[in-house]
Amino acid sequence: MDTVAQFLISRLSNMGVRHAFGVPGDYILDFYEKVHQSKKIELIGTTSEATAASAADAYARVNGIGCVIVTYCVGGFRVIDPIGGAFAEKSPVVVISGSPGIKERGQDLLLHHMVGTFECQHQIFEKITCANTVLRNGVYAAYEIDRVLDACRYFKQPVYIELPRDMVNQVVSYDPWAVGTPPSTATTDLIVLEEALAETINWLNSAENPVILAGVEIARYGFGKELLKFAESNGIPIATTILSSMNTVQCL
Repeated sequence: MDTVAQFLISRLSNMGVRHAFGVPGDYILDFYEKVHQSKKIELIGTTSEATAASAADAYARVNGIGCVIVTYCVGGFRVIDPIGGAFAEKSPVVVISGSPGIKERGQDLLLHHMVGTFECQHQIFEKITCANTVLRNGVYAAYEIDRVLDACRYFKQPVYIELPRDMVNQVVSYDPWAVGTPPSTATTDLIVLEEALAETINWLNSAENPVILAGVEIARYGFGKELLKFAESNGIPIATTILSSMNTVQCL
């Protein structure tokens, strides 16, 4: 069976992560080394964690998903601003942060980089990610990794995975996809979708000179070609917002 580190690296690679940005620190060093040894993901060192997160955000907007790897608190807190921006602008970035080990937490030790309780950093990232987790044991680690990464793929927003340093080499007890118990993927509300389509059609039919204003989600979800085909077949001009202009044009 894979270790938690091997499982996480494989899942990231399968989702299209070819490069990860970050700054090494003691709580994340073991995982950092595992990423380097895997040859699946190239590590790109930066001058600061904030720079790494901004690079991962830019990478996500072009590649479809990005990843930043940092250490606990002193690193994690420095990526809050760029990750908050990525959350607001629907950029799918995976934040992986090392942290004190589960056994260390049980002993209630006063460790370096700590701010408040052991849960402080996780609680902050709950506010600026669409899914988040702390990998506390090998039994649920694979399920939690898949749950969080699936949310990143579906919602196109940042997610947070906290990796305690004594979990890196823990064996994953089972692969939820292989066993047949994967986390539930978010599904479209068909009633709401039907109502939205009906309203849109009504607007178009009643408009004398309709114009399509393409927002950033067109680019995030890769609907550029479909939008262009619709606009051309109906003779409707397209404009884009500043945020989405470059990415949407690339999709078109």
